[in-house]
Amino acid sequence: MNKLEIRKKILKLRKQNYSRNLKVNFKHILKILKKNKTIGRVVGGYYPYNYEMDVLKILENFEKKNYQISLPKVKKNSQMDFFQWSIKDPLKINKYGIPEPTSERVLYPNILLVPLVAFDKHFNRIGYGGGFYDRYIKKMKKNKNIITIGLAYSFQKVKKVPINDQDIKLDFVLTD
Repeated sequence: MNKLEIRKKILKLRKQNYSRNLKVNFKHILKILKKNKTIGRVVGGYYPYNYEMDVLKILENFEKKNYQISLPKVKKNSQMDFFQWSIKDPLKINKYGIPEPTSERVLYPNILLVPLVAFDKHFNRIGYGGGFYDRYIKKMKKNKNIITIGLAYSFQKVKKVPINDQDIKLDFVLTD
Protein backbone atom coordinates (compact mmCIF):
# COMPACT_ATOMS: atom_id res chain seq x y z
CA MET A 1 0.00 0.00 0.00
CA ASN A 2 1.13 3.55 -0.64
CA LYS A 3 0.95 6.34 1.94
CA LEU A 4 -2.41 7.61 0.71
CA GLU A 5 -4.02 4.16 0.99
CA ILE A 6 -2.51 3.56 4.44
CA ARG A 7 -3.63 7.00 5.62
CA LYS A 8 -7.19 6.42 4.42
CA LYS A 9 -7.41 2.95 6.01
CA ILE A 10 -5.94 3.96 9.40
CA LEU A 11 -7.94 7.19 9.68
CA LYS A 12 -11.12 5.17 9.17
CA LEU A 13 -10.01 2.65 11.84
CA ARG A 14 -9.09 5.48 14.22
CA LYS A 15 -12.53 7.06 13.87
CA GLN A 16 -14.26 3.69 14.46
CA ASN A 17 -12.16 2.91 17.56
CA TYR A 18 -12.04 6.37 19.13
CA SER A 19 -14.72 5.75 21.76
CA ARG A 20 -12.59 3.01 23.31
CA ASN A 21 -10.83 5.76 25.29
CA LEU A 22 -7.34 4.20 25.08
CA LYS A 23 -4.38 6.08 26.54
CA VAL A 24 -0.58 5.96 26.69
CA ASN A 25 0.82 5.44 30.18
CA PHE A 26 2.64 8.59 31.36
CA LYS A 27 5.13 6.45 33.33
CA HIS A 28 6.35 4.90 30.07
CA ILE A 29 7.26 8.37 28.77
CA LEU A 30 9.13 9.18 31.99
CA LYS A 31 11.06 5.88 31.67
CA ILE A 32 12.17 6.81 28.16
CA LEU A 33 13.30 10.25 29.34
CA LYS A 34 15.22 8.78 32.27
CA LYS A 35 16.84 6.05 30.17
CA ASN A 36 17.94 8.63 27.59
CA LYS A 37 19.15 11.04 30.28
CA THR A 38 16.94 13.80 28.89
CA ILE A 39 17.91 17.00 30.67
CA GLY A 40 15.63 19.67 29.23
CA ARG A 41 12.20 20.35 30.62
CA VAL A 42 10.29 21.72 27.63
CA VAL A 43 7.66 19.41 26.14
CA GLY A 44 6.26 20.03 22.69
CA GLY A 45 2.79 18.52 22.63
CA TYR A 46 -0.21 18.80 20.38
CA TYR A 47 -3.90 19.40 20.85
CA PRO A 48 -5.73 16.19 19.82
CA TYR A 49 -7.58 16.55 16.54
CA ASN A 50 -9.33 14.14 14.18
CA TYR A 51 -9.45 11.22 16.67
CA GLU A 52 -5.74 11.44 17.55
CA MET A 53 -4.40 9.95 20.76
CA ASP A 54 -5.50 12.33 23.52
CA VAL A 55 -2.39 13.75 25.18
CA LEU A 56 -4.00 16.42 27.36
CA LYS A 57 -3.68 14.34 30.55
CA ILE A 58 -0.03 13.62 29.70
CA LEU A 59 0.63 17.35 29.19
CA GLU A 60 -1.12 18.09 32.48
CA ASN A 61 1.10 15.52 34.23
CA PHE A 62 4.21 17.12 32.74
CA GLU A 63 3.01 20.53 33.91
CA LYS A 64 2.52 19.19 37.45
CA LYS A 65 6.14 18.01 37.34
CA ASN A 66 7.25 21.56 36.44
CA TYR A 67 7.90 21.01 32.76
CA GLN A 68 7.07 23.85 30.37
CA ILE A 69 4.51 22.96 27.72
CA SER A 70 4.41 24.21 24.15
CA LEU A 71 2.01 23.53 21.29
CA PRO A 72 2.54 24.04 17.55
CA LYS A 73 1.31 26.90 15.44
CA VAL A 74 1.32 26.61 11.66
CA LYS A 75 3.11 29.50 9.97
CA LYS A 76 3.53 30.65 6.39
CA ASN A 77 5.44 28.45 3.92
CA SER A 78 4.17 25.24 5.58
CA GLN A 79 6.41 25.77 8.59
CA MET A 80 5.52 25.54 12.27
CA ASP A 81 6.95 26.58 15.61
CA PHE A 82 6.03 25.70 19.17
CA PHE A 83 4.64 28.33 21.53
CA GLN A 84 4.27 28.39 25.29
CA TRP A 85 0.99 26.98 26.55
CA SER A 86 -0.54 25.86 29.82
CA ILE A 87 -3.48 23.51 30.32
CA LYS A 88 -5.51 26.50 31.57
CA ASP A 89 -4.67 28.77 28.61
CA PRO A 90 -7.16 29.55 25.83
CA LEU A 91 -6.67 28.29 22.29
CA LYS A 92 -7.72 29.63 18.90
CA ILE A 93 -8.71 27.58 15.88
CA ASN A 94 -6.35 27.81 12.88
CA LYS A 95 -7.23 27.58 9.18
CA TYR A 96 -7.02 23.76 9.34
CA GLY A 97 -9.49 23.59 12.23
CA ILE A 98 -6.76 22.73 14.75
CA PRO A 99 -6.58 24.52 18.13
CA GLU A 100 -3.39 26.55 18.64
CA PRO A 101 -2.00 28.56 21.57
CA THR A 102 -2.58 32.31 21.64
CA SER A 103 0.89 32.95 23.12
CA GLU A 104 3.54 34.62 20.99
CA ARG A 105 6.42 33.20 23.09
CA VAL A 106 8.32 30.56 21.10
CA LEU A 107 9.47 27.63 23.24
CA TYR A 108 11.80 25.13 21.61
CA PRO A 109 11.00 21.66 22.95
CA ASN A 110 13.62 19.07 23.73
CA ILE A 111 10.90 16.44 24.18
CA LEU A 112 8.50 16.29 21.24
CA LEU A 113 5.27 14.28 21.44
CA VAL A 114 4.30 13.60 17.85
CA PRO A 115 0.83 12.72 16.54
CA LEU A 116 0.70 10.25 13.70
CA VAL A 117 -1.64 8.38 11.42
CA ALA A 118 0.44 5.21 11.02
CA PHE A 119 3.88 3.85 11.98
CA ASP A 120 6.03 0.77 11.51
CA LYS A 121 8.49 -1.20 13.65
CA HIS A 122 11.35 1.08 12.52
CA PHE A 123 9.50 4.17 13.87
CA ASN A 124 8.81 5.58 10.42
CA ARG A 125 5.55 7.52 10.51
CA ILE A 126 2.80 8.72 8.26
CA GLY A 127 1.12 11.98 9.19
CA TYR A 128 -1.54 13.87 7.27
CA GLY A 129 0.80 14.45 4.34
CA GLY A 130 1.84 18.08 4.84
CA GLY A 131 5.35 17.32 6.13
CA PHE A 132 5.05 19.82 9.01
CA TYR A 133 6.58 17.54 11.66
CA ASP A 134 9.26 16.16 9.31
CA ARG A 135 10.46 19.69 8.50
CA TYR A 136 10.28 20.80 12.13
CA ILE A 137 12.17 17.78 13.50
CA LYS A 138 14.83 18.06 10.80
CA LYS A 139 15.31 21.77 11.57
CA MET A 140 15.45 21.19 15.34
CA LYS A 141 17.85 18.23 15.22
CA LYS A 142 20.41 20.42 13.43
CA ASN A 143 20.74 22.72 16.45
CA LYS A 144 19.34 20.92 19.46
CA ASN A 145 19.21 17.55 21.15
CA ILE A 146 15.54 16.65 20.82
CA ILE A 147 13.83 13.35 21.58
CA THR A 148 10.81 12.47 19.45
CA ILE A 149 8.07 10.21 20.80
CA GLY A 150 5.16 9.24 18.58
CA LEU A 151 1.86 8.54 20.33
CA ALA A 152 -0.58 6.15 18.70
CA TYR A 153 -3.12 3.40 19.14
CA SER A 154 -1.69 -0.09 18.63
CA PHE A 155 -3.96 -0.64 15.61
CA GLN A 156 -2.13 2.21 13.81
CA LYS A 157 0.95 0.00 13.37
CA VAL A 158 1.47 -1.20 9.80
CA LYS A 159 3.91 -3.68 8.31
CA LYS A 160 5.95 -1.08 6.39
CA VAL A 161 5.69 2.67 5.93
CA PRO A 162 6.89 3.74 2.48
CA ILE A 163 9.51 6.44 3.06
CA ASN A 164 11.28 9.11 1.04
CA ASP A 165 14.16 11.55 1.65
CA GLN A 166 11.95 14.08 3.44
CA ASP A 167 10.58 11.60 6.01
CA ILE A 168 12.13 11.76 9.47
CA LYS A 169 12.10 8.66 11.65
CA LEU A 170 10.93 9.02 15.28
CA ASP A 171 13.07 7.97 18.25
CA PHE A 172 10.20 6.06 19.91
CA VAL A 173 6.54 5.22 19.41
CA LEU A 174 4.31 4.48 22.40
CA THR A 175 0.89 2.90 22.11
CA ASP A 176 -2.05 2.11 24.37
